[in-house]
Amino acid sequence: MGLLAYLKSQFILQLLIGFVFVVSGLIINFIQLCTCVLWPINKQLYRRINCRLSYSLWSQLVMLLEWWSGTECTLFTDQATVDKFGTEHVIIILNHNFEIDFLCGWTMCERYGVLGSSKVLAKHELLKVPLIGWTWYFLEIVFCKRKWEEDRDTVFKGLSRLKDYPEFMWFLLYCEGTRFTEKKHQISMQVAESKGLPKLKYHLLPRTKGFTTTLQCLKGTVKAVYDVTLNFRDKKVPTLLGIVNGTKYMADMSIRRFPVEDIPDDEKECASWLHKLYQEKDALQEHYEKEGSFPGPTIRPPRRLWSLLNFLFWACLLLSPLIHLAWGIFISGSPLLILSFMLFLIVASVAVRRLIGVTEVKKTGSSYGDQEAKKQN
Repeated sequence: MGLLAYLKSQFILQLLIGFVFVVSGLIINFIQLCTCVLWPINKQLYRRINCRLSYSLWSQLVMLLEWWSGTECTLFTDQATVDKFGTEHVIIILNHNFEIDFLCGWTMCERYGVLGSSKVLAKHELLKVPLIGWTWYFLEIVFCKRKWEEDRDTVFKGLSRLKDYPEFMWFLLYCEGTRFTEKKHQISMQVAESKGLPKLKYHLLPRTKGFTTTLQCLKGTVKAVYDVTLNFRDKKVPTLLGIVNGTKYMADMSIRRFPVEDIPDDEKECASWLHKLYQEKDALQEHYEKEGSFPGPTIRPPRRLWSLLNFLFWACLLLSPLIHLAWGIFISGSPLLILSFMLFLIVASVAVRRLIGVTEVKKTGSSYGDQEAKKQN
């Protein structure tokens, strides 16, 4: 293990990074709260400011992926598709197999200038998660409870509000509804069989309602749908904890662009189009399993310095007073102050670990297709 790799694995450095993220996030959330006074006066100015504030927080996670762990992302697509990136409103359909799939999506958003304005159809539980949910709230992210009867009005209103969004946005959809696990896959394929739908090997059966509704509500705003299929070389299973520990991964992303006018308007036909798309995604994953790569030309977009510079700004701003405080406490010799500071470090480490836990596969769940769970609900 090299010196740099050893330093990245040290808990104290990871804790300091977590401290910068949490404290800067709270500061950003407070500033976002203050910007609410702009909404009735100048809604578009409010949105532009919050895009920049959100970028300042999310780019710290992108920095971990790109600069701390050194993870590389290779695109399998054509140059004509890449030339469209960051120049239009789009819907992104991404497979949900890995803990860091959202982070790989964000690094592409960062490299093409749409990280701050990126959107997602998020589960309602995330609204209660500090920093993540709070930042999304100010970004007008649409939260849903996965019960269409309760979500209908909320989703339609939330999506309709985004029609006049001033920044180019990439709207991420996990059409599978939950992260892939073997248990969920078995349940999902039972549902597919009961509905007479083709079975999938590497994906869960897509939930069509979220996609058809999003496409319908953003018709005229969204210009295309990007189908993104993600996998990692050498059959590695990356984790956010691995990224924090400085582990480098090699991500491959197959990207296909579908103009909105090529997608059926009718809801049933649109749902059938999505099912066919997931059969194609399954075939892409099968190709990757056999060949170790996706078909087509490769492009490796360069990482930008902005995410690193943004983190260094917050680190200089927040770590200097923290280190000065810690030094003052330890040279004071006061057992009470030292114990209090140690308690603060313990609480901070637990908080950071809980934030990481939000992404863990074993802690994410869904009752999709689970008849017993449905009975309980």
